[in-house]
Amino acid sequence: MAFADPLAVEGAGQRSAMATIGSILPFLWPADRADMRLRVVIAVACLLVGRSANVYGPIVLKDLVDGLEALVSGASMDAALATLTGLALLYGAMVFLPSLLTEARAAVFTPVSEYAQRVLGLRAFRHLHELSMRFHLERRTGGLSRAIERGTRALQQITGLFAFNIAPTLFEIVVVCVFLGVNYPLRYVGVMLLAIAAYIAFTLLFTEWRTKFRRMMVAQESRAMSMGVDSLLNFETVKYFGNASYEADRYDDALVQYQDAAEKSQNTLGMLNGGQMIVRVLCQVAILILAIGDYAAGVLTVGEVVMLNTFMLQLFIPLGFLGSSYRMIRQALVDMEFIFQILALKPEIQDRPDALELEVREGRVRFDQVSFGYEARPVLKGVSFTIEPGCTTAVVGPSGAGKSTLSRLLYRFYDLTEGAVSIDGVDIRTVTQASLRRAVGIVPQDTVLFNDTILYNIRYGRPDASDAEVEEAARLASIHDFIVSLEQGYDTRVGERGLKLSGGEKQRVSIARTILKDPPFLVLDEATSALDIGTEREIQQALQDVSRNRTTLVIAHRLSTIVHADDILVLVEGEIRERGTHAELVAAGGIYADMWRRQKEAADEIDRLRLALGPDELAMLGGDRV
Repeated sequence: MAFADPLAVEGAGQRSAMATIGSILPFLWPADRADMRLRVVIAVACLLVGRSANVYGPIVLKDLVDGLEALVSGASMDAALATLTGLALLYGAMVFLPSLLTEARAAVFTPVSEYAQRVLGLRAFRHLHELSMRFHLERRTGGLSRAIERGTRALQQITGLFAFNIAPTLFEIVVVCVFLGVNYPLRYVGVMLLAIAAYIAFTLLFTEWRTKFRRMMVAQESRAMSMGVDSLLNFETVKYFGNASYEADRYDDALVQYQDAAEKSQNTLGMLNGGQMIVRVLCQVAILILAIGDYAAGVLTVGEVVMLNTFMLQLFIPLGFLGSSYRMIRQALVDMEFIFQILALKPEIQDRPDALELEVREGRVRFDQVSFGYEARPVLKGVSFTIEPGCTTAVVGPSGAGKSTLSRLLYRFYDLTEGAVSIDGVDIRTVTQASLRRAVGIVPQDTVLFNDTILYNIRYGRPDASDAEVEEAARLASIHDFIVSLEQGYDTRVGERGLKLSGGEKQRVSIARTILKDPPFLVLDEATSALDIGTEREIQQALQDVSRNRTTLVIAHRLSTIVHADDILVLVEGEIRERGTHAELVAAGGIYADMWRRQKEAADEIDRLRLALGPDELAMLGGDRV
């Protein structure tokens, strides 16, 4: 599911505007929230009444102007003044009422749009966590987060612009045309409709044409954002290789392309505004010329001329915003394409409709003729083994042999190509993913922590754990003393991805987190790879204590860490080449024995260096690690 462009997701084609609008409506009319639906009804009522008052205002103004003529012609002064005063008050009410109802409508509808925005954002967030490991391994975090942020904001923008700008304007146009068609020569309606049709057609067609520039601008903005985030997340690598200037040049190239797209978007916007202005002025001039002619012929009164001109002003003021509103809606729809493309993706790994909760009875794990591959690259080929309840099985072998893939299959991050993985005889594909993952704890090879406190990161293993339980887990992981030595103790923040801690400290936090989870199944994926020898020896005993009476899968590089394992598998090119206990495999003189000999020679060499060199020189050589 790789996607080169953050607005193009494989498996989810480009959506039409109507499809996106159709996807928005359920968020604005939630089936499970009667209070929100009532708010929508009240908001629509405010809109209709307010726009009707807006149309009636020029009619009242016509009567007021004509009343002034009657007053001048010598009608009864008192009666005329009373009538004119009433009309003036009524006109004031017609001017005030739309503004009042607009504010009331906004107050009533704002909770609806905010609720819709929250629900959409939450649904996208949950859906992202439901998508497969394959999707997340190929994602670009910066572009993904930015596109989702734009999409959720765009929902509120669309509802505000369409529901309370475009729709009310169209409603007002219809009411005015009906009124004029019934009471005045149809040529006024004809000129008005012709001008409005020309205005809308020009706006839509020109906006559709220039949407590609907006799309290009959004894509380049996301590219620049992704590039910048990736570079900052990997700032250590940038520093290691002295490539700050290279990263800046790449980022500048992305910004230059964004600048070019933004300039094209702005220039075409100026062309659109100019065309709209021409149509609007021509319409108003045509209406005034017709009205002046009819006034001269005695067909219209002065009040009616004023009314027609007022109608034109009232209609074209919102029509001016109609063009910009439509442009903004089109832009918002482009922004929302990605989020609905993501929501349209089906998770690769899904629970079956009849999936049951996993019930661990004995705790036996069985890999039966398991075959699996990433894309076209086979990784595991007919692997079969059983981890007996309460026993520890270790897997060793060269990089790329498929060791870590076993843990990912046990977690059901991927489904098998062939074979089955079962727990107590139950295929893990028949149980819920949530119950399966609750039962398995892992200390991964590459520990990534949340940018929060040490307390938060350890407690993440079991969010309802008490402080005392967190501290006990830290003691078992041999990190409690280090934590309390810090100025802020357990409230110390670990930084982005835990970069404020050393590799060994991060891994001990990870071990403590898994200890706190207290799962019946344990996976140790190179769990002590980042630790020095002294700390490793401290933790090895703790890990053995934790794994006692648990079904444990150990993926190891250092053979010294798995000599106690009940069963050791030597995995080479996705196949089990050797199997047995440590003593049996060493005695067999095969692949494992050769690995053991080479690692033992390396350890002996470090011991020799430790005796020959001082601690500073040894540390420079990294001699505290095996």
